[in-house]
Formats: sequence, structure tokens, C-alpha cells
Amino acid sequence: MLNSVDFSGRPFHFIGIGGIGMSALAYVLAKRKLSVSGSDLRLTHITQRLQAEGVHVFWQQDGSNLNFSASKQSDPTSAQTSNGASNAANGAVRELPQVICSTAINLSNAEYRAAKTLGCPIFHRSDLLAALMADYKGIAVAGTHGKTTTSSLIGYLLMRANLDPTIVIGGEVAAWQGNARLGQGDYLVAEADESDGSLAKLSAQFGIITNIELDHPDHYSTLDEVVDIFKAFQRQCKITIGSIDCATVRQVIKPDISYSLNLESAADYIATDLKPDPIGTMATVWERGERLGELRLPMLGQHNVSNALAAIAVGRQLDLPFAQIADILKDFQGARRRFEHRGFHQGILFVDDYGHHPSEVRATLSAARLKARQSADNFSERRVVAIFQPHRYSRAAALLSDFAGAFGDADQVIVTDIYAAGEQNTHNITGSAVAQAIAGEHPQTQFCASLDDVKTALRHILRPGDIAIFLSAGNLNQVIPDVMAFYQQVDAAELETVHS
Repeated sequence: MLNSVDFSGRPFHFIGIGGIGMSALAYVLAKRKLSVSGSDLRLTHITQRLQAEGVHVFWQQDGSNLNFSASKQSDPTSAQTSNGASNAANGAVRELPQVICSTAINLSNAEYRAAKTLGCPIFHRSDLLAALMADYKGIAVAGTHGKTTTSSLIGYLLMRANLDPTIVIGGEVAAWQGNARLGQGDYLVAEADESDGSLAKLSAQFGIITNIELDHPDHYSTLDEVVDIFKAFQRQCKITIGSIDCATVRQVIKPDISYSLNLESAADYIATDLKPDPIGTMATVWERGERLGELRLPMLGQHNVSNALAAIAVGRQLDLPFAQIADILKDFQGARRRFEHRGFHQGILFVDDYGHHPSEVRATLSAARLKARQSADNFSERRVVAIFQPHRYSRAAALLSDFAGAFGDADQVIVTDIYAAGEQNTHNITGSAVAQAIAGEHPQTQFCASLDDVKTALRHILRPGDIAIFLSAGNLNQVIPDVMAFYQQVDAAELETVHS
């Protein structure tokens, strides 16, 4: 077995290549003209993007996927119908691939077991990211919340500043048509994932820490265990940049460069005078007591201004003038599923958001409340309707009381059943129990057991002026097109009948 990842030409094979983190790495390797294949269970726009770069995708996770030819690769269209069978099976068998897997792949997975039996070098996704980062000046973004938005902001800033970065993130951004980009510059911008402790493998020029909370009770028992992983990450980074609005970052990490929304914090970078405007948020930015100027960010919420401060701190470390930074960030349109506007029908705004931790829910709903106030004059009533899908039994059980108090900025809450994400329900927790806990703090809460029940309920609940915000790291957003289609087809008179 190899001791390190080999970029000299040995092929790569990803088990579960369609995952958001796995696909980003596969895309960068394919753009580097390395041989890449992988398996997944269904065709998506993400796997189609990989196929367009010459990646061979098998549609079942089976050991036979590892026996493919060095001389032939199926084209993207044939891969869509191969159902796991390589069209190159009759060619010479290539050198055993380097197999990449994530924590989501169970040790009993047939493809994984075959790779072990064959003696393929097997690496965790984080091992590959660490090896890639060693080829660049790394900018690794860590934190319980805000990683995707912050890394997207930094990647966008460097790209528009002609530093031509390579980018590997956990969300999709229109500016580079996906979740990854191969650049020719010196920098690699990537998320550093704490969910399984793998961020401690990364060595970076700059390590950003947005905040530290307990978010993965399936992997950590206490906050102290989470802190230990972040401290290990800090030791691997030459310069640490962190938000000292998080008490744990301030007291334990003590970053080399700090940022804050609190004027009294004495942080290196501070944003003050935050106020919403028609396109997002305005703020005044300070650098070590000196006023840099005004920032206009096309995103709502204090949390996003904080994320932008991290990007500003990186930009200033790279000697970018603040005027250039502000000019670039004013055009940033955000990452997919981060307060993403999906449609506006019958006066109802439909928003898709990845929020699944109490702090994320609270921050996102605060931004939604700001949005409601901005255009309150246009409607007789402007409500925030939160539709929430709890993610993982372990998180729902461990943070139940925190979830109960996280929906204060919503006028109405719908809770659906828990998205398991592969977990067994050893905690004896249900979506109904989560809904009851929220209802104890927020009486206007109802439980809808299935996604079909959610669609039915929303056809009777939503009214012109509402902001319907779907909060989920699971599959809740699959209902959005159907609900929007209903409101596209119904006219105002019918809507009155539905709600009467």
C-alpha cells in the first residue's frame, strides 16, 4: 500500500463520487488530466459535470468497478447507461487505482471491501485534500458554521483579483459553475471539515476559524473534544485568522489575526454601523483602528458580514487594497443553498437554506426577518414561514433544547421527520418530538410527518407576502419545485378560496 497520494499518473477511483466534497476533489483531479473514475447510485447534475470532464461513473457500488482498462474510458453518455459495467472490460487491466472514500462509506461496502482485498491504496477524502493542499499555498476555512460562505467569498475575491486560485468547497457557486475550480495560481482555497476530525490533517498558509460549537455529537462527546481538533488544526497553520465574537475562539484559539462585529473587541478587523439596504447589508470596516471604508455586501445578516470580514482579512494579508476588495465583494452572489432565492410566485418568496444547527437556524431566520422588514410596505402582512427538517438523530437529541429556542424570528414553523443521513435511531428521537419541543417555545408550530404532508400543508398556509424558508441539510428542498408550481398555476381568486 502507498504511504502517500500519488499525482504522477496513477489512477483514482472514488466510492461515492457524487457527494459534494468528493465530487469537488474528483473535478480538480480530472482538470489536472489525471485518470478519474468513481461510483454513485444516481445521475445528478454534479455527476454529469464530472462526466463532461472525462470521469467514468459507475451506477452501482460493486467490486467489479475496480477492474477497468487503462487504455479505454467510456464516454460520458455511455457512462449514464452502463449500470456499473465498464465498456472497457475487455482491455488490459490498468494499475490498481488509488481508492478515495469518505466517512459516509461503511466498512461493509462491497466496493470498499473489494479494494481492501485487491490491495488498492485507500485514502480518506481528507488525505487527498491534504496532499493537494501541499502543492499550493493553502487557505483552509474551518468552523462549525459559515465554512462554505466564507471559503466561497475568499475564492471569489482571489479569482476576481486575478490570483487564479484552485477552489474546493462544500457548496456550489455560480461564479465557477460548481463546487470546484482548478486555477493556475499559487493558492488553494478549501473547507476544512471538523465533522470527523479530519481537518487536523491539513497544513495551510492561512487557517480561518469562523466559530466553534458542538455540531456532530455522532463523532464528539463534548465541546472539549471539538476544541482539541481545532487546536490541532491551528498548529498545522502558519497564520490563524479567527472570529473573536466566538468566546471559544477568543479564549482558547487566540488567533494571530482576529475579526469581530464588536467595536470594543480590539480585533484586527472590525465591521461597524451594520444596516440592511435594498440589496443586502452595508457596513464600515476598520483595520487595527484605521477606517478602511464602506462595504456593501449583497447578503443579509450579521453572520454574513462576519464571514466577509474573514475574506477581507485574507485579502489584506495578500496585499490587496481595500477598495479593490470592496469592489469585488459587492458583486458576490453567494453559494447555492445559502439563503438561495428559488422563486417568487403570488407574492411568496421561496428560499432554500442549508441551516441544520440551532445557531444556523437562528442566524438564517434573523436574515429572513430583515428581508421581511425591507419590503413590509408592499404587503398587508409579511410573515416568515420556516419549514425545518432535522438532520441526524444524534444532533436532534443532543441539541433538542437549543432547537426549541431557535425559531423566534419565524411567524409559523413546520417541522418534518428527521433525515437520518445513514444513522440508526439509537436515541429514540422523532421529528414529532422535535416539533413538540419547538412548540413549547413557539406555539405556531405544526408537525408534518412526510414530505408529501409538507407540500399539502404549504398549499393551505402560504399567503402573498410570505417568505417561505426551507431549512435542511437533507432532502427537504425536493418539495420546493412542486410547491412553487402550485402557486404558479393558482390565480389570486383561487388562492382566496384555498385560504378561506
